[in-house]
Amino acid sequence: MDLEAIVHIQRLKYRYARSLDTKSWVEFADTLTVDATAIYGEQLSFDSRDSFVSFLENTLGSHVITEHQCGQPEIDVDGDTATGVWCLADTVVVPEDGMLMRGSAFYHDRYALCSDGKWRISHTSYERTWESVMSLSDMPSFRLTSNKWAMLQPNSYGNSIPAVSAG
Repeated sequence: MDLEAIVHIQRLKYRYARSLDTKSWVEFADTLTVDATAIYGEQLSFDSRDSFVSFLENTLGSHVITEHQCGQPEIDVDGDTATGVWCLADTVVVPEDGMLMRGSAFYHDRYALCSDGKWRISHTSYERTWESVMSLSDMPSFRLTSNKWAMLQPNSYGNSIPAVSAG
């Protein structure tokens, strides 16, 4: 068992989730091989890193708050390739739409040890075990008391979107 490779791959997946949630798109792209493929659920499929990153940047940009937690890794290394299964718990808040989504899934990844000595994701996909969506208006006590992205996202009047309340 190549424990050093497993540690590097774990750190890679953690960086994937962190850079996704902090909208650090250059760093996020660096977690993937150039020819990486991705399948999210039954509807979304990407055949390159660029198409995948572009989609996420547009869909999960500063107008959306996300939290992705990956754990319970099952990683198998075979030379300079590896596979991994991860449990995902995610939360998505879309303040302007008044929507909260929570869910769980299992990622199935493939990894490659690249010529620069870094492990990168060559394929990622997930299968949902459950997902829920609710309107923030259904939670009268909901208050978004901090939002790093609020100051970055102007509303239709050119002002920053303030903290959102469901009331």
